[in-house]
Amino acid sequence: MSGRSVSMKPRNLSGKLPLSEDADLPETSQQHEAEGSGGGDGDGEIVHFSHPEHRLAPFDFPYLFMCMGCREYGAGKRFMCQLCGFQLHDFCALAPPSLHDHPFHPKHQHLLFFEKPGGFLRCKCDVCGKAVKGFSFRCACCSFDVHPCCAAMTRRMEFPAHCHPLLLAPDSGAAGAGVATSFVCQVCWRRRSGRVYQCMPCGYYLHAKCAKDMVNGLYEHGVVPPERSNPLVAVAKVTINALFEVIGGLIEGIGEGIGEAFVENIGRSRGRSFR
Repeated sequence: MSGRSVSMKPRNLSGKLPLSEDADLPETSQQHEAEGSGGGDGDGEIVHFSHPEHRLAPFDFPYLFMCMGCREYGAGKRFMCQLCGFQLHDFCALAPPSLHDHPFHPKHQHLLFFEKPGGFLRCKCDVCGKAVKGFSFRCACCSFDVHPCCAAMTRRMEFPAHCHPLLLAPDSGAAGAGVATSFVCQVCWRRRSGRVYQCMPCGYYLHAKCAKDMVNGLYEHGVVPPERSNPLVAVAKVTINALFEVIGGLIEGIGEGIGEAFVENIGRSRGRSFR
């Protein structure tokens, strides 16, 4: 964990992640202190440890962006540098130094903020199953790791596409976990690793990876990140690449044939000249 500082003018940071009203709120270890004087003129601007060169101001744009903190996509609310375009999710910019008694990890009490993933092996978020490439909260006692966005989710989620609230299912690795492994997510229609939200009466399932789009602004603004592009487009890309490989092989073969014929003709002409 690296030393860091976050300051804000003119108000103090709460130190709390933006969870919903009916959430199991994880406690935070401390509040970020504001710098009393100096700085920019913009309302709500902050100085963030990850970008100390310039101040970051809050914005709300409907288009896609890449958070330079957690290296995940987002849309809508963000903190952005108006000089160089550096952007952070609001929950990454305002993330507290630690979380206490988080409902997603009841085994241990403390989750500490880390700027970069640790170790030589690539670690994954234990909630959404995606790789951790930047900011995360990591358990002080075990290898549990979670994106700030995933940490901002709650056990109970209201998903507009479904009439009932969705509850976070028990971890599939835990004893007595009752979630079927053969389910298909009702949003991406795929099977993948990671935690699952479910509606037991309806048999409705939703990946945590898909559910967190309600936190990072992608769902609200109808934005589909590049990694979730249309499957037909992906198939078309694979087909085009394969076609180019075939064409390239044919051209290479034709070129080799022409070259061999050219060399053979030169050899024959030389043989005739010596006669």
